[in-house]
Amino acid sequence: MTVLAVEEFVLNLPQDPPIAAYLLKDVLAKFAYIDESVSAASVSPDGALVSITVQGEPNEKDRRILSERVRSIVDAMSKGGFEPVLRTLEEHFHPSRYGGEDPTGILTERREIVQEGPGFFVLGPLLSRVVDHLERRMLNVAAAMNAVPYRFPALIAPGYLEKVQYFKNFPHSLCFATHLRENLSDIQSFSDRATVERGRVAIDGNVYAPVAAMLAPTVCHHLYLALSDSDLPADGVVATASGHCFRFESWNMNSLERLWNFTMREIIFVGTEADVRTRLDGVRERLRSVLEEFQITYKLVTANDPFFIGTFRDQAAYQAAFELKYEIRAALPYKSDTVAVGSYNRHGNFFGKTLGIRLADGSPAYTGCIGIGFERFALAFVAQHGLDPSNWPPAVRAELAQQER
Repeated sequence: MTVLAVEEFVLNLPQDPPIAAYLLKDVLAKFAYIDESVSAASVSPDGALVSITVQGEPNEKDRRILSERVRSIVDAMSKGGFEPVLRTLEEHFHPSRYGGEDPTGILTERREIVQEGPGFFVLGPLLSRVVDHLERRMLNVAAAMNAVPYRFPALIAPGYLEKVQYFKNFPHSLCFATHLRENLSDIQSFSDRATVERGRVAIDGNVYAPVAAMLAPTVCHHLYLALSDSDLPADGVVATASGHCFRFESWNMNSLERLWNFTMREIIFVGTEADVRTRLDGVRERLRSVLEEFQITYKLVTANDPFFIGTFRDQAAYQAAFELKYEIRAALPYKSDTVAVGSYNRHGNFFGKTLGIRLADGSPAYTGCIGIGFERFALAFVAQHGLDPSNWPPAVRAELAQQER
């Protein structure tokens, strides 16, 4: 059977007023959710022109709908908003040992990364060794913080995500787990008729059961769920766990920089406001030496989470005003840009109040965490130091040699 290619059409949409410079990246990321027919988007540097790539030339009605959706995203994220004051808290520089080219092509050729699907990759031995070394160092930090270990499932209860307002704040990135209905005819129908077309299962959606589980978007949520409706010990809880996380980001998922399925380790703090702040400061001090061992060039900056359109403006402004989130942004020399490889987060007593996690005096507990994304860190490391381990920082080489004995 011959599959006809669908012609792409670029629709240029002038913006008056233009999109504010500080919003360009955030707005562009949300354009991935305009419509399934849109496969790419760009914004001019001055914010005055949005260009979206559409599968097939849209008619006048569709053009109007697409234009209105673009404008609605821009308006919702910008009207009444203001540019937050973002601070750089730390900057660490090491000369790059690599030529500056994107390592993705070579990694793919060597099958050190293999893309299984949109936003999920196999990591080969080279990157896995980097990740394993980072994992060992983070476990050392966790031990120094007296963190107790946990193991969490990849699935998480949808009732929990609804309760903590994930449905409201991050609906665009939610991932759902389901299965075939416990019905013999539906199961047989799937067995007889299901095919895969363009990487997707082609079958009547009615054979799927209602969603009773979701894929976890992050690690720390599991701990907060586990502590729901409980009284904490006097010194609070310090925990650590690693796990698979899932956040759908449409055509933004184009490399190890942005994945649908990624892995991370977190160190999580639950206790008084003072305890959480002190422990986050302490883990930051310890992780600084870990990042120095890898000789990573990075900066630590205030940041905000990628809230959905309706809540982005207020939530992002709140996070920035109280400096609730710091990102570790590692340099990517091949694109003269940075990528967030980790973050320090304070949540106030939101989870304590919402979930009934209580301090010794009965008041709601405060929470915070540090998380490092393994795939992004590995990408940033080889982007800065290259693919030849003999050229890697001495401490990393020595550790890998010790492990290979």
